[in-house]
Amino acid sequence: MRRVVPAVVALLATGLLAPAGAETEQTAFAPADLLAWERQVFVGTTAYALDHVAGRPALRATCRDSASGLVRRQTVDLTKTPILEWSWRVEAVPAAGPSERTKAGDDYVARLYVIRDGGLLPWRTRAVNYVWAAGEPAGADWPNAYADQAHMVAVASGPPAAPGAWVTARRDVRADFRRFHDLAVDAIDAVALMTDCDDRGGTWRAWYGPVRFVPR
Repeated sequence: MRRVVPAVVALLATGLLAPAGAETEQTAFAPADLLAWERQVFVGTTAYALDHVAGRPALRATCRDSASGLVRRQTVDLTKTPILEWSWRVEAVPAAGPSERTKAGDDYVARLYVIRDGGLLPWRTRAVNYVWAAGEPAGADWPNAYADQAHMVAVASGPPAAPGAWVTARRDVRADFRRFHDLAVDAIDAVALMTDCDDRGGTWRAWYGPVRFVPR
C-alpha cells in the first residue's frame, strides 16, 4: 500500500495519535468495537461493516482499488498484556503478483498492526505489521518497502487450508519489537487494521473477529 506506514508515522508525529492514553485503556475488542475505531483514508475507501459469517460475528472489510484503515489510539501496557490474539478469515487470496517486499506489491488482503509512538522524533516511531500474505511464506518477515520504521510479518500466507475457515493467531508484541526493531518496549500507543488493494487493484475481502491483548 502506497501510503499506510508513512501516513501513520506522520499522524504520530503531528500528535493526531497522541497524547498516549487518549482513549481509556481497553484490551479486548469485539467486531462492533473495531467498527467504532477511527477511520483513516489513504487511497479511496475500504468498506467496513458488521457481518455474521461461519457462525461468528465479524467485521467485514472490502477494498476496491482502495486503502483505508481503522485505528484505535490508546496505550496498551505490554508488561501486563503482551500477547496480541485475533481471528481472521478470507475466502480467497489474490494470486501472487509483485513481490510484497517492493512498493508495487505492498497490498494485503488482511493486516493488523501495532504502533510505538516516537513523540517529537518521528523517525523513532516504529510499527509491526502482521499480514496475510499472498506470496511471502508464513513466518517470513521484511522491512516495509516505503518506511523501514515498519516491519512486516507474514502470519498467514496464500489460500486458507479450509476456504472460509476462521484462523486464530497469537503474537508476543514485546518480543516482536525486540526482535524486529531491537527495542525494549513496555507499551504501544495504537493498534490498527486494514484491507488494502490500491497498488494491485481489484476487489479483495476479509473478515476480522475479536482482537485482544492478553497476559502471557
